[in-house]
Amino acid sequence: MAGYYVNKDAGEICDLGVVSMRVLVEDQAGGAFALAEFRGDEGPWSIPHVHERTSESFFVLDGTFDFECDGDAVTAGPGDYFLVPIGSPHMITARHGGGTLLAIMAPAGLHEMFKALSRLPGDSLRDPVVRLEMSSHYDSVPV
Repeated sequence: MAGYYVNKDAGEICDLGVVSMRVLVEDQAGGAFALAEFRGDEGPWSIPHVHERTSESFFVLDGTFDFECDGDAVTAGPGDYFLVPIGSPHMITARHGGGTLLAIMAPAGLHEMFKALSRLPGDSLRDPVVRLEMSSHYDSVPV
């Protein structure tokens, strides 16, 4: 079969404590982008951080999210899309009940940080010390 297919029960799943990540595309796009589904509880899903070489974009599948980017905030719900430009400090908070996002990271590579974080203690995703240590290996620097 030409093309690449992932069914609803496939994809590597990484437990990040407050959220889980299901990797849908990583090497299959030749490094152009990675695609992942993030699903999790209410509350902050990250700490404020910035990417110097990677843009992230999010499509809300379920739930309501507050996106903070460059000092501005927007609330997004199912069917809404949010792009974080390269170099923009940002973070995401899920509102009551949590939710699900599709995330595109372009170019690919940032998804590897989430895989590494999933091998650490439960809430490492939101630990500023751990995230600062990770920044020397991945394009994600706490601010």
